[in-house]
Amino acid sequence: MRVIDSHTEGEPTRVVLSGGPDLGAGSVAGRAAILARDHAAFRNAVVAEPRGSDALVAALLVPPSVPDCATGVIYFNTVGNLGMCGHASIGTAVTLAHLDRIGPGLHRFETPVGVVTVELHSADEASVTNVPSHRLHKAVTVAVEGPGPVTGDIAWGGNWFFITRDLPCALEPANIPRLLDAALRIRRTLEEQGRTGEGGAWIDHVVLIGPSDRADARNFVLCPGGGYDRSPCGTGTSALLACLAADGRIGPGDEWVQESIIGSTYRLHYAPGEGGRIVPTIRGRAWVTAEAELLFAPGDPYAAGIPRPGR
Repeated sequence: MRVIDSHTEGEPTRVVLSGGPDLGAGSVAGRAAILARDHAAFRNAVVAEPRGSDALVAALLVPPSVPDCATGVIYFNTVGNLGMCGHASIGTAVTLAHLDRIGPGLHRFETPVGVVTVELHSADEASVTNVPSHRLHKAVTVAVEGPGPVTGDIAWGGNWFFITRDLPCALEPANIPRLLDAALRIRRTLEEQGRTGEGGAWIDHVVLIGPSDRADARNFVLCPGGGYDRSPCGTGTSALLACLAADGRIGPGDEWVQESIIGSTYRLHYAPGEGGRIVPTIRGRAWVTAEAELLFAPGDPYAAGIPRPGR
């Protein structure tokens, strides 16, 4: 299985170029559903330990069903499929440029949640125009064991997020263990209390947001597998922008600079969408870190990855 690894502002992406399962024809959304239903072992082998980690997102390249798209891409992590992933879209663009498959300019990627536009600015920088984003619920309060009452918004930015400014401690790298524990408690409480996205969707990400001395805000983002996002989280900041726009705190075209827990940044702005939604654009940098062939040795008890407990 041939792969290329990269990181986007610190968050890793693994682009699968060949060796993936046969998912048939049809839309990328339809093929993503087949991947989710029938190929858990493949996903686990690519992203779980010992080859991967909870921080890793894979991008499986597939032929697009939309004629003017440069590629189709299905994102997944150690828990399962992702609808969209901002950092992995930037990483995929930089990887395709590394392979001389695309050059500077605008390109369209077909993802499971729709077509997104990617502009490659240079060999290591790209912008992604994300799917329409919106806030579902404002000021939802949950009583979390340990942190106490926590109030936040539930919003969509390509994945479902709970976004709160009620922090258990300062957003500093030294506090990552405490931040991770608090975010996991918040997500577990949301699930126990039946708080969901549209259609009963699991709120699999939690964003803790606070002040920054070098950007508009700093965040700590819990990812579905229980790890944290090293980047500022493209879909999470898209969901945040939807909340800020709904509150009249940011207007179309205004730039928002989002800092991650490790100090990396994205620059974002949005255009108005339909039905009160916004269309965010995320700009960030990525670098290719490895070209590799994943090997599956006969007799290796963990060739398909180390099974992880369910959520």
